Amino acid sequence: MKILFFGDIFGRSGRDALIKQLPNLKNKYKPDFILANGENASHGKGISHSICKELFSAGVDVITGGNHIFDNSDVFNFIDEEKRLLRPNNYPIDTPGRGYEIFEKNLKKILVINVMGRVFMQPLDDPFESVRKILNEKKIGKDVSAIIIDIHCEATSEKMAIGHEFDGKASLIVGTHTHVPTADGRILTKGTAFISDLGMCGDYDSIIGMDKVKSLERFKKKIPIKGGMNPATGEATLSLVYVEIDDETGLASSIKQVIIGGSLKEIS
Repeated sequence: MKILFFGDIFGRSGRDALIKQLPNLKNKYKPDFILANGENASHGKGISHSICKELFSAGVDVITGGNHIFDNSDVFNFIDEEKRLLRPNNYPIDTPGRGYEIFEKNLKKILVINVMGRVFMQPLDDPFESVRKILNEKKIGKDVSAIIIDIHCEATSEKMAIGHEFDGKASLIVGTHTHVPTADGRILTKGTAFISDLGMCGDYDSIIGMDKVKSLERFKKKIPIKGGMNPATGEATLSLVYVEIDDETGLASSIKQVIIGGSLKEIS
């Protein structure tokens, strides 16, 4: 099985670049399943129904979320019905939406879990226990063909801890949230592909996606910025990983970082 997982889509710049480049990437890598973190897809905060439909139409199979998933109120109108859009599983039990789902494609079942860390983040339920409960019921190579986890988290140490805790129990574990791609993509000891952060699909001539002039002003003056903060609108870089998963074991056989376009050095 071949997987593409895109880092946090940030605003229109990131959306447009992903939709433009996806046909080329599909032709090159022939992915069986495509995921993207979309919690910042709508003007840098949240996601809307129209954006979801746009991304799904382009070929994205599943959109994961994070702490900004509810920042655009439109999401409340459809997240309960749209199983392809996930929010962190360790939100309170009555929170709208779902934190994991099993998807069927090409006669394969893929379990996708979205969970959020707690270091420098909101004090949600224990992410380790949240994932453990699901994996106690679903096993790779037995109940599902692959298990993919998005750990949306500030601290790389917490992301790595999740990776090592569930090494051998998941096919792929990716970190999201910090919008900076890390260079530690690898297969862990027991066969799980891991990277601390996928990075961002957006304009890197910015401060994690936001207009750098206004962001600098906010950092230096520590006061509200006139007109508010806006996403950077320059040429976007796409940051993602390409992962191959063994059909028999459900464990990873390879992971490759892919960075395309914009102001970062390309890797592909």
